[in-house]
Amino acid sequence: MKLPRVHCPKCERPVAARPIPGHLTKGAVWRHDAPTLRRDTDGRLLSCGGSLEVVELPTPGVQLTFDVEAPEVEPLDAMALF
Repeated sequence: MKLPRVHCPKCERPVAARPIPGHLTKGAVWRHDAPTLRRDTDGRLLSCGGSLEVVELPTPGVQLTFDVEAPEVEPLDAMALF
């Protein structure tokens, strides 16, 4: 599955955003490293402060609609009306 790209609200990097169940237009920013700081003083990896933030997805989800024409059928008792 290809995830849409959004700009992180903290570091402005383009990162993937996963959809949030139940919200067609909202997504959570994928976890990513800060562009300037990758490890802390103990050597542990750090995530950007914008990781897992809720953002607007670039394309809102749209319910698909189908144009279905009703067949033109005469009622069975149409002759009884005359």
